[in-house]
Amino acid sequence: MLRLEEKYYGEVRRRLSEKFGYKNQMQVPRVLKVTVNVGVGDARENAKLMETTLEELKAVTGQKPVITKAKQSVANFKLRKNQAVGCFVTLRRARMWAFLDKLFNLALPRVRDFRGVSEKAFDGRGSYNLGVREQLIFPEIKYDKVERIRGMNISIVTTAKNDIECRELLTELGMPFRKVEGGN
Repeated sequence: MLRLEEKYYGEVRRRLSEKFGYKNQMQVPRVLKVTVNVGVGDARENAKLMETTLEELKAVTGQKPVITKAKQSVANFKLRKNQAVGCFVTLRRARMWAFLDKLFNLALPRVRDFRGVSEKAFDGRGSYNLGVREQLIFPEIKYDKVERIRGMNISIVTTAKNDIECRELLTELGMPFRKVEGGN
């Protein structure tokens, strides 16, 4: 078992169960999957950009990405139907725990002027969405090899019923939320 997974099964489940008064271990919220999505809109001019983005996403997540294609043509964006516009990876089990551990403990603290992630990015159904402005925060990405700085969307899907349970789960796992100053 991985470090974060051991922490979840060893401590976090017990604490959440005590805090919310769950009678059954299956009621305790858990992380189902993590989806990492990267948009590569400028790949229509240069196909090599898509290849490098795929390699970078594979290095960061440890899993081969799936290419997303345009569903319809948009003349204003010079976009044709079925043209590659991005890629994504859905992580589960061991790769998910390894990625979350890396995200919480290595990548997010490397963000310039980092004060914590926003508490406003919950979706109301127990999931959290995080936008990262550059892929350079991950230790696998070498600064010299990067052709273009790209952002990525990271969605953490949990079995929590509401935002409060999801926030508590992610806090217990070590997600660095922004501290509210002044009590407002």
